[in-house]
Amino acid sequence: MQFTLALAQSGYPQDGDVLAQVERFAEQAEATGAALLCFPEALVSPRELSVPELHSLAETLDGPFIQGICATAKRNHLWIAGTMSEVNSAGGPPFNTAFVVDDAGALRGSYQKCHLYDAHGVRESERMTAGSQLGVVVPTPFCTLGLAICYDLRFPEAARALALAGADLLLYPAAWYDGPHKLSHWETLLKARAIENELFVAGICHAGERFVGESLVYGPLGELVAQGPGTDAPSKGEGLVIARVDTSAVVSARDAMPVFRHRRPELY
Repeated sequence: MQFTLALAQSGYPQDGDVLAQVERFAEQAEATGAALLCFPEALVSPRELSVPELHSLAETLDGPFIQGICATAKRNHLWIAGTMSEVNSAGGPPFNTAFVVDDAGALRGSYQKCHLYDAHGVRESERMTAGSQLGVVVPTPFCTLGLAICYDLRFPEAARALALAGADLLLYPAAWYDGPHKLSHWETLLKARAIENELFVAGICHAGERFVGESLVYGPLGELVAQGPGTDAPSKGEGLVIARVDTSAVVSARDAMPVFRHRRPELY
């Protein structure tokens, strides 16, 4: 199956109207013939927010933010994936939640980030609650999506679980912090997850100044399929990244290098 994937390498809008920004990217994506549009992590956060601020921002999965995303998806005939701050019904800090909405405007899947980033002076666990399950797999008419978030990329077990569940495209919406070696880690880990699982991997990075600001798509042989907003070099600018995905390449890669048939899970 061949389809067009669009990555919205975006930051927080100056006017604070996130849904209007989503609409603008959706209109651009529809014009390219894209089937799926993906946004980065921290889509609704203007900066690193305190727990009270996150509480005030958090919504349920049937709240006005998701309703707005659903309306945009339906209006522009797109599947849309992104992230939000989700209310914790137990009363604790909210969840960092990824979602997938279909082109009819229905929520088709969600995932609460389970690996929280406590490193290099950042303490995500002090502001958010960790999910209790690995990423989810979402069937679509054009592929099977595996959904994870940012720091999950550093855990190969999570990616393998999604591949074993049938995913042929892994999405990593991310706000990947910049710093020494961080860009090379981002590139290398995305490529590694693609090669070791013989599938497509897309990393959608936030375009804010604190982050590496490079969105990438790798194919099942580790080949670079798309990079940055219309340039072959890393870019921190906002823009729409377009990738042509052919899921038959997943089958071909796994036939040529049958690592899934050669696995020895009884030894691991």
